[in-house]
Amino acid sequence: MKKSFLFSALTALAFSFTIVSCTKEEEIGPNDKNSISIEFDNYVGGEKLVLGSKSYKNSLGEDFTVSTLNYFVSNFSLKKADGSEVKFPNQYFLIRQADTKTLTVTLPDVPAGDYTSMSYMIGVDSLKSISDVSQRTGVLDPASYGTDNMYWSWNSGYIFFKMEGISSAATTATKLFQFHIGGFGGRTSVTANNLRTVTASFGTNTAQVRKNIAPTVHVVTDVLQTFSQGTSIAKTSVMMNPAASKPFADGYSKMFKVEHIHNDKM
Repeated sequence: MKKSFLFSALTALAFSFTIVSCTKEEEIGPNDKNSISIEFDNYVGGEKLVLGSKSYKNSLGEDFTVSTLNYFVSNFSLKKADGSEVKFPNQYFLIRQADTKTLTVTLPDVPAGDYTSMSYMIGVDSLKSISDVSQRTGVLDPASYGTDNMYWSWNSGYIFFKMEGISSAATTATKLFQFHIGGFGGRTSVTANNLRTVTASFGTNTAQVRKNIAPTVHVVTDVLQTFSQGTSIAKTSVMMNPAASKPFADGYSKMFKVEHIHNDKM
């Protein structure tokens, strides 16, 4: 009697494991896809960035307010737990602190799987920068910015990163500082290249893309990193020269950190 009960219990347990195993296997179909969203949350040190009204200090003690913060992100690549990569070429996004709709970007048609990291470029790659204007639409259309210009017509190139504001340390008459960083490496000759690629690990988390799960990756940025490579407002209040912008580009490439991931079912 006891043996019969034990056999029945073990059989039921084995059957339940089989059901669970099949369910897990069936969670990812060969053609299952969904989207991944990346939410950019801009900070200054440990404080959320507020445009225009809030004063901050950098590591040199220079006070500043930020009136504009814009940057391009592009050429996303997602790495799976098995080491394979899924790339998203020809997708360009302009993050503008003044426009909350731009703070979250969405990568469509991501194959189902577990993703452990991502990489992306800050800026607009050289191939797209020199392509015919008919191929540069959406956020790459210079006419789409209005007065918030993100393209140098005089230099035929995009401004990858723009931060502007007011500081008592600024040497300009109006106390305005302007950091406009670009430079894709040159069209017909080698010039300054301030494109930067960021690789962000998801740490112990994974972005679990399923037919019914579209993860959101929450990225916190810290604009104080702009000053981390020896730059300062007093030393350089206006920067628009690609050849001299390397310290700024090296600094803002360190801004980004994945804070958490939501894998909520739809």
